[in-house]
Amino acid sequence: MNVEIKILSYLGKHPEGTMILDLAAALGSHRHTITKYVYRLEGMGLLSVRKIGIAKLCYSKSKR
Repeated sequence: MNVEIKILSYLGKHPEGTMILDLAAALGSHRHTITKYVYRLEGMGLLSVRKIGIAKLCYSKSKR
Protein backbone atom coordinates (compact mmCIF):
# COMPACT_ATOMS: atom_id res chain seq x y z
CA MET A 1 0.00 0.00 0.00
CA ASN A 2 1.48 3.35 -0.93
CA VAL A 3 1.88 6.26 1.46
CA GLU A 4 -0.92 8.36 -0.04
CA ILE A 5 -3.48 5.58 0.42
CA LYS A 6 -2.28 5.03 4.00
CA ILE A 7 -2.68 8.73 4.78
CA LEU A 8 -6.19 8.88 3.34
CA SER A 9 -7.17 5.68 5.12
CA TYR A 10 -5.88 6.96 8.46
CA LEU A 11 -7.59 10.33 8.07
CA GLY A 12 -10.83 8.58 7.14
CA LYS A 13 -10.76 6.90 10.55
CA HIS A 14 -10.02 10.20 12.35
CA PRO A 15 -12.58 12.79 11.18
CA GLU A 16 -11.59 15.15 14.02
CA GLY A 17 -8.30 15.77 12.22
CA THR A 18 -4.73 14.68 12.89
CA MET A 19 -1.48 16.58 13.24
CA ILE A 20 1.21 15.78 10.71
CA LEU A 21 3.57 14.64 13.48
CA ASP A 22 0.97 12.19 14.83
CA LEU A 23 0.23 10.97 11.32
CA ALA A 24 3.94 10.31 10.74
CA ALA A 25 4.21 8.37 14.01
CA ALA A 26 1.13 6.28 13.22
CA LEU A 27 2.39 5.39 9.75
CA GLY A 28 6.00 4.84 10.78
CA SER A 29 7.40 7.46 8.41
CA HIS A 30 9.42 10.63 8.85
CA ARG A 31 7.54 13.91 9.33
CA HIS A 32 9.08 15.43 6.19
CA THR A 33 7.97 12.50 4.06
CA ILE A 34 4.39 12.72 5.34
CA THR A 35 4.35 16.50 4.82
CA LYS A 36 5.32 16.06 1.18
CA TYR A 37 2.46 13.64 0.56
CA VAL A 38 -0.04 15.68 2.60
CA TYR A 39 0.59 18.77 0.46
CA ARG A 40 0.37 16.69 -2.70
CA LEU A 41 -2.99 15.26 -1.60
CA GLU A 42 -4.17 18.74 -0.62
CA GLY A 43 -3.29 19.97 -4.10
CA MET A 44 -5.33 17.12 -5.57
CA GLY A 45 -8.29 18.20 -3.43
CA LEU A 46 -8.44 14.98 -1.39
CA LEU A 47 -7.68 16.49 2.01
CA SER A 48 -7.42 19.83 3.71
CA VAL A 49 -4.86 21.28 6.10
CA ARG A 50 -5.73 23.82 8.78
CA LYS A 51 -3.06 25.65 10.75
CA ILE A 52 -3.75 26.09 14.46
CA GLY A 53 -0.85 27.88 16.11
CA ILE A 54 2.25 25.99 15.03
CA ALA A 55 0.32 22.74 14.48
CA LYS A 56 -1.17 21.72 11.15
CA LEU A 57 -4.29 19.55 11.32
CA CYS A 58 -5.11 17.34 8.37
CA TYR A 59 -8.67 16.37 7.48
CA SER A 60 -10.02 14.02 4.87
CA LYS A 61 -12.39 15.86 2.54
CA SER A 62 -14.42 12.71 1.88
CA LYS A 63 -15.59 12.55 5.52
CA ARG A 64 -16.20 16.28 6.12
